Amino acid sequence: MYLRPTETFWDLDLYRWWMWLGLHEGVWPVLDGPWVYPAGAVAPMLLAALGGTGYGPGFSLAWSLLVTALNAVGLVALLHAPRVVGHRRIERTTTGAWWWVAFTALLGPVAMGRLDAVVAPVVVVALVVALRHPRLAAALLTVGAWVKAAPGALLLALVVVVRRPWREVVLPAALVCAGVVGLVLAGGGREHLLSFLSEQGERGLQIEAVGATPWMLASLVSPDLRVELNAELVTWEVHGPGTQAVSDTLGVLFVLGVAAAGALLWWCARRLGPRLWSDDTARAQLLLRGALLVATLLIVLNKVGSPQYVGWIAPPVAVALALRLPGWRVTAWLVAGVAGATQLVFPWLYSQITAGGAGATALLAARNVALVVLAATVVVALVRDAHDEPAPPDDDTSPMPGGQLPETASQPS
Repeated sequence: MYLRPTETFWDLDLYRWWMWLGLHEGVWPVLDGPWVYPAGAVAPMLLAALGGTGYGPGFSLAWSLLVTALNAVGLVALLHAPRVVGHRRIERTTTGAWWWVAFTALLGPVAMGRLDAVVAPVVVVALVVALRHPRLAAALLTVGAWVKAAPGALLLALVVVVRRPWREVVLPAALVCAGVVGLVLAGGGREHLLSFLSEQGERGLQIEAVGATPWMLASLVSPDLRVELNAELVTWEVHGPGTQAVSDTLGVLFVLGVAAAGALLWWCARRLGPRLWSDDTARAQLLLRGALLVATLLIVLNKVGSPQYVGWIAPPVAVALALRLPGWRVTAWLVAGVAGATQLVFPWLYSQITAGGAGATALLAARNVALVVLAATVVVALVRDAHDEPAPPDDDTSPMPGGQLPETASQPS
């Protein structure tokens, strides 16, 4: 971050400016105008403002300390995941925690200097506690959604693995929403409560978006396609024949894709039948593979594609490794590779991409193909898990209530 401070920590300067306006001018996001983020995003920014809102490193330092503290909580949750889910005979492993640290390093400065960095460890904790404490998980995911909308979609994976979804997922989520909405209404922000939804609609097809890949490759040889800066949103977009149609289509596919993912998870739960409640490994697999599928689709079908979005796919992988679930090794390597490629794309090679560099653009395209492959492999794994018959338990095992997780000390395969 010291080598490329402008590119990597630009958003923090924007956060600092918003808090300065609120604290010194009384002009607050959402309360006094539309905002690109949900209302809850003010909370972490306001905490970072304790370090100061003037020029200088105070705000960035406070933000970094906040993210570090939250990641520490996430690491503790990963280290104690087997005990949290209630099976004390699973040997504790550091694999999930170390993978989380490695992923963060591979993703680079955006894993620290963006709003998503606050949400990611909250999602980790939510997924760790989900099987035994679904109400708490639902509340945490909803809190995360009011900071950055993506975690709210993971409720689709949670709702299919609980016995009483209305009581254990919908009600806690509704209570959190009621609290946030009440605070916004009390502050006079009724007109702008959902402005973050409409603000995204003004974006064009961002160059990092998966859907922009053919046009970015074509821009290397076609003068009809242009890579231009959207000065208002400070994003680079590709413009030319077909790009607006793709942008509009992705807006529709985004909703349809998430809905299709929810339908697939519901089908998998129905296919598992009573096994979903008797085999806790199957339930954990459905939860975490479902969360990974939804998070991946939020990137693949997004017309924005900012680099920090890749952080959404890490929590399910880290939790699966922490629980020693089988079949996650290839996924873990693939997601780690996506993170490393994303850091190369931004910030290191970004100027080459915007300038039409062939090598850097090809790397971006390969990263995007890997995301599509990830989505496809997760779908295949979900369908396979739904059809597989459970292995008979060992005679000397002592299953926990609701089933058992694997108890071997072998590494995830």
